[in-house]
Amino acid sequence: MSILIRDLRPGDDTDLTAASRVRHAALPYMVSTPARLAFELAGANPAARQRILVAEEAGRVVGIAEAGLAYDSPEPGQASLNTFVDPAHRGRGAGAALTRAGEEHLAGAGAGHVYTWVLDEPAYTGFAARRGYAPRRRAHFLRLDLAAGPLPERAPLPPGVELVSAAAFADDPRPLYEADADATADEPGDVPVELSDYEDWLRTVWHDPTLDRELTVVALVDGAVAAFSAARTDGADRYGSAMTGTRRAYRGRGLAKLVKNASLHRARAAGYREAFTGNDAQNGPMLAVNKWFGYEICATEVRYVKTLTTPEVPR
Repeated sequence: MSILIRDLRPGDDTDLTAASRVRHAALPYMVSTPARLAFELAGANPAARQRILVAEEAGRVVGIAEAGLAYDSPEPGQASLNTFVDPAHRGRGAGAALTRAGEEHLAGAGAGHVYTWVLDEPAYTGFAARRGYAPRRRAHFLRLDLAAGPLPERAPLPPGVELVSAAAFADDPRPLYEADADATADEPGDVPVELSDYEDWLRTVWHDPTLDRELTVVALVDGAVAAFSAARTDGADRYGSAMTGTRRAYRGRGLAKLVKNASLHRARAAGYREAFTGNDAQNGPMLAVNKWFGYEICATEVRYVKTLTTPEVPR
């Protein structure tokens, strides 16, 4: 059977559902919904040149690829390309065709370096290596059994600390944006990210349909946002930690544990059964925090990079 590569149809519920099913089958450690896929296209910054490609075989969606420029990086020419193929259809050319089409799009958009994540298994790392990608760093997916696993008891709040949900900021989420920008600046990664556009943050983060504002917990210290634990959910039984961060001025007080624990307790009470999160393999402090909660590593990814063009050197 031949493989057809085309763009995802964002207004087609059947297409969105099929693509979301493929992404979940290929990487079941992330919260993925049809609405989230539609949002990724509709809410993308034009500078990202975002595309979601699908691979069709005999009229069935068997793979997808998400390609875009890292427009929020101070280093120009950085891009990402992540390919997912339904496990039942691997080894038949869909992944190669999607990757080739994604690279061609990114090269035309001016990308010089393309980053991708692949599972740390020979079939996936070999796929990346054969296509000219070189390994960089590793990261772990972690899972917590919310339905049956124990959670740490909630500790008494320190003096001056109050916990609220992100829903409390519905009229003015800017304090959350400022906290997110502060915390994101210190996140480990290959491509530095700077959150400097509030309107873009509103469009791409605050209005994300999987962002659960009631389960996203914020710590206020004397009324000021000090830490937060952002939650994404699929509206059914899966909960994911999008980001847990503490502003620099408030670190070292245990606030990250406080907000994440509160969010997990709220998620369990709301009926969510599985919790997932991810950590850079070198982020020892956050791995230790998640181990304390009861999370266990369930999979590992490797970040790969490929140079598409040779940047010109200024003379």
